[in-house]
Amino acid sequence: MVSTTLRLLKNELPVDEGSLLLNGDVKTGLVLVDVVNGVFTVGTGNLAPRQPDEQISSMVDESVKLAKAFSEKQWPVFAFLDSHHLDIPEPPYPSHCIIGTPEFELVPALQWLENEPNATLRRKDYVDGFLGSIEKVGLNVFVDWVKNNDIKALLVVGICIDCVLDFVCSTLSARNRRILAPLEGVIVYSRGCATSDHLVLVVRTIKDALAHPQELMHHIGLCMAKGRGAKIVLDVSFCVPKEQYS
Repeated sequence: MVSTTLRLLKNELPVDEGSLLLNGDVKTGLVLVDVVNGVFTVGTGNLAPRQPDEQISSMVDESVKLAKAFSEKQWPVFAFLDSHHLDIPEPPYPSHCIIGTPEFELVPALQWLENEPNATLRRKDYVDGFLGSIEKVGLNVFVDWVKNNDIKALLVVGICIDCVLDFVCSTLSARNRRILAPLEGVIVYSRGCATSDHLVLVVRTIKDALAHPQELMHHIGLCMAKGRGAKIVLDVSFCVPKEQYS
């Protein structure tokens, strides 16, 4: 049933996916969205997979490869970490990524980023990382990161339909309003994104959870991101000239 629906969906809502070659000519920042245990590590919380998941494992692998490549070149990396207080709910999501538990930590393969000088980590208590970067005084940590690093393009990976999509939509709106100059483009790497697979029978056992069929929602998320103005790519490769930006 899902495969038939997915085939029909892709026919009606096709998403053309290109390739991205990073050669250092356009200063690009990598954004990792919520690659934390509570979303990606089996059995660590309400939103985590209940068994090994190929799409999620592949997404983590791709995110680690990109993070290492950017760090080796000393290119800027910004990592959002979903972090919630137990007494402050985020409806309609069930309790997840509670501060002080293993859920709110980066997945083991990315924990080295905590000590990486080119990486900025931002704990957020809101699904949308752009809004979650606003400080009480009104400053926006993510906006400052873009401006301070003179970033013209963003390459985004992470949890796709919810957090990545919301972040991409807000970021593109801010760009259009000239809040994020010099940012020009937002690129979503589809193989570097993953979507939770919560079927109806599963969510009935989790208070306040919504059904979230993985393949269908993943395609819808990519389609909506493209509709907001993001570029969707299936492959990312590097060809860095001798004169790299600092």
